[in-house]
Amino acid sequence: MAERPKTVEHQRLADSKARKADWKNWGPYVADRAWGTVREDYSAGGTAWEYFPHDHARSRAYRWNEDGLAGFCNRFQNICLAVALWNEQDPILKERFFGLTNSQGNHGEDVKEYYFHLDAAPTHSYMKMLYKYPQVAYPYAALVEENNRRGPADPEFELVHALPQAFEEHRYFDVFIEYAKAGEEDILCRISAVNRGPDAAPLHILPHIWARNTWSWRDNPERAEFVATQSTAVWIDHRHLGQRWWHVKSQRGDCQLLFTENETNSEPLFGVSNDGAYVKDAFHEAVVNVQKGRTNPDSKGSKVAGHCHAVIEPGESFTVQVRFTNQENTKPFADFDRVFERRIRETDAFYAAVQRQDLTDDERLVQRQALAGLLWSKQFYHYSVELWLKGDSAQPEPPPERRHRRNQDWNHLYNLDVVSMPDKWEYPWYAAWDLAFHCLPLAMVDPEWAKRQIVLLLREWYTHPNGQIPAYEWNLGDVNPPVHAWAAWRVYKISRNVTGETDTSFLEQVFHKLLLNFTWWVNRKDSRGKNVFQGGFLGLDNIGVFDRNQPLDGGELLEQADGTGWMGMYCLNMLAIALELARTKPAYEPIATKFFEHFIYISQAINRHCAGTGLWDDQDGFYYDALQAADGSTQRLAIRSFVGLIPLFAVETLDPALLEQLPSFRRRMEWFLRYRPDWVANMASITEPGEGGLRLLAIPDRNKLERVLTRVCDPAQFLSDFGIRSLSREHAEHPFTLDRNGGTLSLGYEPAESTTNLFGGNSNWRGPIWFPLNYLLIETLQKYHHYYGDSLKVKLPSGTGLLLNLDEVATEFARRLIGIFTRNEYGQRALFGGNQFFQRDEHWRDHLPFHEYFHGDNGAGLGASHQTGWTALVAKLIQRCGGSVKQ
Repeated sequence: MAERPKTVEHQRLADSKARKADWKNWGPYVADRAWGTVREDYSAGGTAWEYFPHDHARSRAYRWNEDGLAGFCNRFQNICLAVALWNEQDPILKERFFGLTNSQGNHGEDVKEYYFHLDAAPTHSYMKMLYKYPQVAYPYAALVEENNRRGPADPEFELVHALPQAFEEHRYFDVFIEYAKAGEEDILCRISAVNRGPDAAPLHILPHIWARNTWSWRDNPERAEFVATQSTAVWIDHRHLGQRWWHVKSQRGDCQLLFTENETNSEPLFGVSNDGAYVKDAFHEAVVNVQKGRTNPDSKGSKVAGHCHAVIEPGESFTVQVRFTNQENTKPFADFDRVFERRIRETDAFYAAVQRQDLTDDERLVQRQALAGLLWSKQFYHYSVELWLKGDSAQPEPPPERRHRRNQDWNHLYNLDVVSMPDKWEYPWYAAWDLAFHCLPLAMVDPEWAKRQIVLLLREWYTHPNGQIPAYEWNLGDVNPPVHAWAAWRVYKISRNVTGETDTSFLEQVFHKLLLNFTWWVNRKDSRGKNVFQGGFLGLDNIGVFDRNQPLDGGELLEQADGTGWMGMYCLNMLAIALELARTKPAYEPIATKFFEHFIYISQAINRHCAGTGLWDDQDGFYYDALQAADGSTQRLAIRSFVGLIPLFAVETLDPALLEQLPSFRRRMEWFLRYRPDWVANMASITEPGEGGLRLLAIPDRNKLERVLTRVCDPAQFLSDFGIRSLSREHAEHPFTLDRNGGTLSLGYEPAESTTNLFGGNSNWRGPIWFPLNYLLIETLQKYHHYYGDSLKVKLPSGTGLLLNLDEVATEFARRLIGIFTRNEYGQRALFGGNQFFQRDEHWRDHLPFHEYFHGDNGAGLGASHQTGWTALVAKLIQRCGGSVKQ
């Protein structure tokens, strides 16, 4: 075991874990978007986007959590810090990122801003991001109108298209926002705006601090008190945080303090008189509309801004400094720059210890920004379904229709935590299977946080009493793939490698909760008790020809290759965990046997029993879903998609030394192999030792595996230069069709955004490259290689390529995925597509978005633009095989 790194940041992590310090109390936990969310929706029809639109956000107090630009807060979001900007051209103060709603965008919701997470220490002792703010009027109306005009077959209309001249002439500010902690409760913020344009341009920078509104919803008028003590200093008294001091300093001249209340401005929104004179949008009115009377002249309130402004010459910068601390300080900025310099050095030292030494500079950049995006995407998340359905005592009663609509069966759910989000603008709510993938790269830098996130969703105030894990707030009862056990097992092993500690208490804790969830799957999603599962759309949105999340007509049933494959994988994940726990606690051997036998039943069902002859099509050499009619007849749906690859994920190797250590499990396994040969006849690998005497548990036998991989490695089918497509490219010339209910349903290859109506989201699974399933396929091939070694090789590409063992194939797949982000021999990054401005410009080319998915043919980024949630898996791939990627 390598010696554990001992940097200052590592020590902070250790002190936090040991509860000697609380370095993670403050962090970037403010959402990028709180408007348009389910939590804020009190409409009768569940129209969240329309009930609380962007145009209300500057004027309307939030009920559940706050949003802001580069926001920072404590873990219970009592007090928030953020930044606002104005260029003297915009119609509104820029306090939050703008984007289109699900109905406005021609490909669904879409943030229309350029911002990048550049750096982050895991304790948030140092954070850095960049926001590119145009010097011309922001084109709110044009973005809405043009995207609304475009159809699903058209590309999205982006900010760079709306303002081509401004960006070509560099008429924008690079606004760098950095945070550094002088201590656990001593927060420094540095806002540095650089004029990239050819002419001098004005900029107003308004650092904000405010109290989350917790008083308007209940009969509890107590609120925080913010009072000016000097021209640029504010004293704060908060019932939970005690006394605090906030200071602001402008690099150029004075900075005027503005005060108001974090209260809704009801008059323009609802035609109702306000309770007080000072409301949430006062700073917008005071700065943009020059309505000075809108702020409180008594210099007190629950929301404060420092109004700093300057005219910035070309190439010059304008800096504003902020300090927020629990200690009174007469010289708050005396050591300001030294603190930043020290924290930056410490963060550099931390990553120097974490990152592989043989990585290229470009790989280091990609990996560090991926991890920064993950760490910036933590969010305070507050949602009580019971309170949300009933309404608040100080507010009007919600419409009665709400009680029979969204999430009414989840009254137990009460979330009040910091949670890892997929994307704090497009997906500012946790998603069960996304979160599982987040935890692997998170474990590289903060194993404790990764483990806590896995445990969190299994807590009784998250998981349903029936054992179901909540999916996401739009439908908590939806079904995501059961990958939580896989994530727990992987995080356990990553943590062991990082820290040198074996945390079986974590493993045991999650195992017992996962037993409940596994039972839910068996009872709810195997409707006929045949070990064939019907999970629903399972996160794959429009991968099929009809909505797999809705019941079918006339008693039909869809027997799912992916649902059954996921459950086979779930069995083996639970088996691996049980065997690990059984090393020290023999009581886990019988439960390990249970999962061993259950896996055999699932394997038999998918290979032989269900749909008459199983879901394996021996003529095509692929796994397919089967549509079973009420009379018992079945029809395989010959769609060559990732659905048919997921059964490969159900694979685990058993070490002979471990079997000797667990005699009870070994005897039961050998009894099953001896006396139930009919159940293992097509699983000869269980009885035949492989490399190092390993035994293999897997759904496909060697023949099936080789036939599937022939398709996977074929550029005309699944293999792209940038990973594995979610749908075979052969469906471009040969779409799948299904005659149904007097019409024809069709599915064709679509490598970019979907051109059809979707079943459950704004994404497309009909051809693009998705990191989560690609990552699982890479791990899967590594497991098969552990057993087969060099005895199993495949051609890559199929038909003409070199013979490679499966570990080499996995490395090549990883190389292609990494190549989406790293520069190629021409200095281009695939994720930028054909946008040469992003490719070449020195102020853009090294600032990376981490998209939701990628074009199946050219690797360009698509979907949500900041979904480091699972696309940050590239950091883990770089750690595995970086350095071998030739530039």
